[in-house]
Amino acid sequence: MARIAGVDIPNKHIGIALTYIYGIGRSAAAEICAEAKIDAAKLANDLTQEELAALREIIDKNYKVEGRLRSEIGLNLKRLMDIGCYRGLRHKSGLPVRGQRTRTNARTRKGKKKTVANKKKA
Repeated sequence: MARIAGVDIPNKHIGIALTYIYGIGRSAAAEICAEAKIDAAKLANDLTQEELAALREIIDKNYKVEGRLRSEIGLNLKRLMDIGCYRGLRHKSGLPVRGQRTRTNARTRKGKKKTVANKKKA
């Protein structure tokens, strides 16, 4: 298995295999393959050491991936929470951030439904 940016790349087409790296999607993978002059349909195990080195160099030079990207995103969220803005408060309380309805949706963020029993006055 080839190893790029600390991730074992599976034996798939290199255009797909690069998406296993956090921070690289389909379009970025296609750009990387084009810049390295590698056919995106080539299997990862069929790449030569020079081609792998070219991929590693392009990714290291032009993209924030894996740990660097995760830490930057985490610091951005922490900054939002620290300054107390609306988005930061929503992140802190575990509610949807981007304006979604929470009365009937948002089960992913709110968790499983908790039924509240009504007490009747006797």
